Amino acid sequence: MLDLGRQPRFHRPRDRDLIKDPGTLTTLLADAGFVAAKEEADELLARAAGDVELLHALLERRLTGEPLAWIIGRVWFCGVEIRVDPGVYVPRWQSEPLTRRAVERLPATGVAIDLCTGTGAIARTLTTARPSARVVASDIDERAVACAAANGVEVYRGDLFEPLPGTLGGRVDVVVGVVPYVPTPALPLLQRDTFAFESPLAYDGGPQGTDILRRVMIDSPRFLRRGGALLLELGGTQADALRDDLARLGYVDVTVLHDEDGDARGIEATLRSKP
Repeated sequence: MLDLGRQPRFHRPRDRDLIKDPGTLTTLLADAGFVAAKEEADELLARAAGDVELLHALLERRLTGEPLAWIIGRVWFCGVEIRVDPGVYVPRWQSEPLTRRAVERLPATGVAIDLCTGTGAIARTLTTARPSARVVASDIDERAVACAAANGVEVYRGDLFEPLPGTLGGRVDVVVGVVPYVPTPALPLLQRDTFAFESPLAYDGGPQGTDILRRVMIDSPRFLRRGGALLLELGGTQADALRDDLARLGYVDVTVLHDEDGDARGIEATLRSKP
């Protein structure tokens, strides 16, 4: 986490030290409170490619707390290089296990929907792993739609399922999404520089954080084939809060996906084979 109250600045006469001695850049970033200072220094140096003035500008941006992915223009997600445009939600490593599970549930020639796609990271990963499958995505933000399209994603602008082709009804094998799920009262607990750059729309899931999750659960059966999978990122005790709703809507085999620390990161459910 970056402490915006202390943003060290470097002296112009020594700018070339940033190129000659990467340790200088690492120290500046570490002093500013960046945990992965060495890795970030390497990324900035690679992006600058020996251009001192460019490196100066990149570092200035990072010291404000601007996401590194916006500055260097890319991020690696599930081993796939993803373009990231400024203003677009940056895919997190916490979403990778959910994505890998979506790959496992998607047949080689199947159909998948990625909701709130952002950069298109999940959709692009699915397409890379299953090149003969059809993967479509949606997002309400025009910047995200443009970025996802630049990443080679078949993407539509609109709210959740609303803009997607009606011909997909009942044919989809996987619906996956990192939709907003942070409870509104918990938004101030996010790291302090988050909303200096990213929109609350990418996070705010309503009073309990489950408003949009429930909308997806309710609407997914119109698109999922029987036996198809619903995979959603979530957190805290939200999986328990949604179990009864999932059962009522016809989902079975509900599984909570956990990270290495045992924290809930997602939920997987299957649409019952028979009505």
